[in-house]
Amino acid sequence: METNRGMRKTMTGEVVSNKMDTTVVVQITRRHLHPLFKKYITRTFRYKAHDETNSCGIGDKVELVESRPLSHDKRWRVRKIVEKAV
Repeated sequence: METNRGMRKTMTGEVVSNKMDTTVVVQITRRHLHPLFKKYITRTFRYKAHDETNSCGIGDKVELVESRPLSHDKRWRVRKIVEKAV
């Protein structure tokens, strides 16, 4: 029997807002092929993530990791900043 216990989901996205204290809004863009029409569909999702040190700026590429509920709508934490914005 195989278990996925302890395997947390990770995502990479771009910070679009850092106006809140210890919280950033990260935008994730996914592209997938439509099964019938064979066209690419772009879907955009926005997640609120916990940024303990307030080090993220707008435009930064960050890696998110799944966590326990930290507030009403915060379910992700910033693991690391992949690339700083210029």
